Amino acid sequence: MSAPLIAAALWVIAASAVAFLPMRRQFAPGLVLLVAAPVLIVWIGMSHGWLWSAIGLGAFISKFRRPLWYLARKTLGQV
Repeated sequence: MSAPLIAAALWVIAASAVAFLPMRRQFAPGLVLLVAAPVLIVWIGMSHGWLWSAIGLGAFISKFRRPLWYLARKTLGQV
């Protein structure tokens, strides 16, 4: 298994562990995971192609759909 895929698997494990934390303790590690994900997706895309990068993007959006929705609404001034 390549380094980007190992890093992606570790990212998934970390994101699942953060989901078990109480909501008030999820913010800091969740923010780190949110920032690290695009870098990881680009790394996967550079190593394995755009299809795997698109699959990773879909998984990322699925995992962080609520925070991304909130950030989009806040950016548009609807919150």
